[in-house]
Amino acid sequence: MTVDTTTHKGKTSVWSYLKESLRSEHQDFTTGSIRKAIFMLAIPMILEMCMESVFAVVDIFFVGKLGPNAAAAVGLTESFLTILYSVAIGLSMGATAMVARRVGEKKYDAAAKAGAQAALLAFIISILISITGFFFAEEILELMGADAAIVAMGHTYTRIMLVGNIVIMLLFLINGIFRGAGDAAIAMRSLWLANICNIILCPILIHYHGLPGAAIATTIGRSIGVCYQVYHLFKGKGIIKIHLRHFVPDLSLLRSIFSIASTATLQFLIGSASWIAMARIISGFGSDAIAGYTIAIRLLIFFLMPAWGLSNAAATLVGQNLGAQQPERAERSVWKTAQYNAIFMGIVSILFLTSAEFFVSLINTDPAVVKTAVQALRIVSLGYVFYGVGMVMINAFNGAGDSRTPTWINLFWFWIFQIPFAWLLAKVWNMGPTGVFIAIVVTETCITTTSVILFKRGKWKLVKI
Repeated sequence: MTVDTTTHKGKTSVWSYLKESLRSEHQDFTTGSIRKAIFMLAIPMILEMCMESVFAVVDIFFVGKLGPNAAAAVGLTESFLTILYSVAIGLSMGATAMVARRVGEKKYDAAAKAGAQAALLAFIISILISITGFFFAEEILELMGADAAIVAMGHTYTRIMLVGNIVIMLLFLINGIFRGAGDAAIAMRSLWLANICNIILCPILIHYHGLPGAAIATTIGRSIGVCYQVYHLFKGKGIIKIHLRHFVPDLSLLRSIFSIASTATLQFLIGSASWIAMARIISGFGSDAIAGYTIAIRLLIFFLMPAWGLSNAAATLVGQNLGAQQPERAERSVWKTAQYNAIFMGIVSILFLTSAEFFVSLINTDPAVVKTAVQALRIVSLGYVFYGVGMVMINAFNGAGDSRTPTWINLFWFWIFQIPFAWLLAKVWNMGPTGVFIAIVVTETCITTTSVILFKRGKWKLVKI
């Protein structure tokens, strides 16, 4: 009876933790069990990223029905949009770091003000991107290596995605605010709402409007998610309550947020731009190669997103514990999170090595496209354990407000090493797309190794924001 009772209690405890983690109540992550803290943060963050992963795969599934040119147009547009995602992620990381630090200090009104000031920066940047996208959509696709057929089919899709970029910016930014406050469940629900709407609308609008319908569905879905976020920021029950007075420009605070966000943006921009370079190299091998690469990247993202969600827990735990003057607890939280992420990514790696054809065939059955996609999955997944640890380290630096360290790491390994190495393997040594995939694995492994070494030195514990 004793064993049964203990087991029952254990199951009840896990179930109660699960339910608690999915509620939108603020949690104090500066005391108590680190394992529980990771669990409470990671579950909604993983579920949030899982829905983003589903969206990425569903989107390319419906678009793929329109042919290789449509898939290539989406792939090239998404490659360019990684610049926008970098800006959005950079702003969200700045907001997460600032909000988490203030929450750790129990300064909740200051945390709300930091979030509002970050939103001001997002609006200014999004206006510039919208203007650029409206007037130069065709040129952007051509710059990415699209031929005339791809430009003709995809320029309207590209224009809609760029003009409506404000909803992407706000979706990332506001979720960063919620994560910093420890309200990960609200961030999860907003992304689920946005992507469920997109999944419903995508096939309908593609049927009536073709490829542009996919862009319209995505923009509408994300807009609905942003409306949900804004409601909870102004009217919700969380510890972060934003008021109109918080939007009055505070130059000192704006400079502080901009300092963190700009470096974090540059950090992700460096990495994202390298992916654009990878797509540009791949485009030299034809539309089938681009389509296969696009499908492989979407599938890789499908499993990377949950790992990224888990690693996001490290940013919140580091920020709040540094704010509470507990740097050693912050460090222990990072190592524990990295351990869990490595285990998860190891399982995913085995899955791709053994079942790549199955996953690709769910999206596309064209032999030439499938060949490239399967090869990409198998090669890139060889470094998945390293990716899992590396993304936790990067998020730990950013959560501490030390966005400079990962920026320098990315600059060296992506631009000075990866791009020339990929070009050498693919073009000079005639390895084709295989050379690009090998370069990705080698680079990510080096990034993780460097990040671990620098994290152990502990300078991130001394950053003041």
